[in-house]
Amino acid sequence: MRGLSQQVPPPFQVLKDLMAKARGARDNAYAPYSGFPVGAAVLSGDGVVFRACNVENGSYGLSVCAERNAVSMLVVSGRVNPIAIAVAGPPGVPCTPCGACRQVLAEFNPSMSVVLEDGEGGLEVISLEDLFPRPFQLGESRG
Repeated sequence: MRGLSQQVPPPFQVLKDLMAKARGARDNAYAPYSGFPVGAAVLSGDGVVFRACNVENGSYGLSVCAERNAVSMLVVSGRVNPIAIAVAGPPGVPCTPCGACRQVLAEFNPSMSVVLEDGEGGLEVISLEDLFPRPFQLGESRG
């Protein structure tokens, strides 16, 4: 795993602000096929936030999730140290990262905080390790 492990989640107010940025990114989603807009905001270890949305394609396999788009923006900036991600699906719908996004996130920090809407107007904060306990690791032997 390349990223920096972060055991202590950022303060709740920081995570609340991160979710607000994810909701804002959701407003730019291109989701004409599924009608399921998603926004994500990734917080780097140095406090910079990268926002992104899902971008669908008529060839469905070419669609890209908001979480992976946000991580790509983090990497393009020269950073590889995410400490938290907020994910906002359609209003009122809890939206956890898909399996592919969980794997990508784990590549950079398997213990990052994942901020989700709870469907009742509140937030749920969970460790990526709890959400995705056994990510694939290249060269890892399982015997």
